[in-house]
Amino acid sequence: MDRLQSMRIFSKVVELGNFARAAVALEMSNAVVTRYIADLEAHLGTRLLNRSTRKLSLTETGHIYLERVRQILSDIDDADAVASYSAKKPSGTLRIYSVPHFGKAQLAPLLPEYAREYPDVILDIKITDHPVDLVEEGIDIGFFLDLQKIDGNMISRKLATSEVVLCASPAYLEKFGTPQTPEDISDHRCLNFSYEFLRDHWMVRNAGEDVSTARQIPIHSTIISNNADVLRVCALAGMGLALRTSFQLMGDVESGRLVRLFPDKCFGRVSVSMVYPSRRLLSAKVRSFVDFILSKYPNPESDIWLGQDFTGGLCSAVLGKM
Repeated sequence: MDRLQSMRIFSKVVELGNFARAAVALEMSNAVVTRYIADLEAHLGTRLLNRSTRKLSLTETGHIYLERVRQILSDIDDADAVASYSAKKPSGTLRIYSVPHFGKAQLAPLLPEYAREYPDVILDIKITDHPVDLVEEGIDIGFFLDLQKIDGNMISRKLATSEVVLCASPAYLEKFGTPQTPEDISDHRCLNFSYEFLRDHWMVRNAGEDVSTARQIPIHSTIISNNADVLRVCALAGMGLALRTSFQLMGDVESGRLVRLFPDKCFGRVSVSMVYPSRRLLSAKVRSFVDFILSKYPNPESDIWLGQDFTGGLCSAVLGKM
């Protein structure tokens, strides 16, 4: 029995949910596909699929086996792609999407270095808060926050983490006072991102404590926006307290334009991932950019705050999901 072929056929049957459709996709007969699955189950000594006249479903063992099989097949495809890539020269237009705050603060400064190394690649960058379908819009690589919904069929590589910080301008604090406890936030004007679960409260806990200790702080939102830059401008103008990611606000905090509040508290963390449609047969331009970005973020669990005196490493909860 060709075990690798059996794994590929098993994965395709599950993907398409039907023996006949898998047979067509693999250019095989239905009988051959059926025999491969039967031989695989016999080899393993367990049933992987539950079959009926109308439906195909994974057994509990099938779920576990499928997860490992997909990783094995991805690693094999990755190895093949690396070997093939070495003989190719990256060129053509590379289309990239990013959420605004990461794209401007982190991605943009890296682009000149990549462009110098790969002068034949044209970079087409799309920066927007609006949801993006990479496949539908013909985008090669996307940079997403973990708060965004990512298609499970995509390859996702976590790059780094950003602390969520509470801050306000010196002018606002001078006029309205500095909150002394997290509960005091309820008495202040808040600049809020338009996630539904953040509309009425923010979550806070002591850095280093378990997520079960997090408590809700009722807030009064004076401005709600789905655009992080709008909230940043409003915060700089002294319009209220802002809860934003460190990679968006770190420059303002370091320069003194904004003051970080409650550095010993945890308001959450947001992970950033690089996402692309398929690991299989990546073009040279996509592979070159993926490898370039991964070299810049070698530790996915690290915080990308640039300052040295930062306590965010103790906090592990995602914004609003504690």
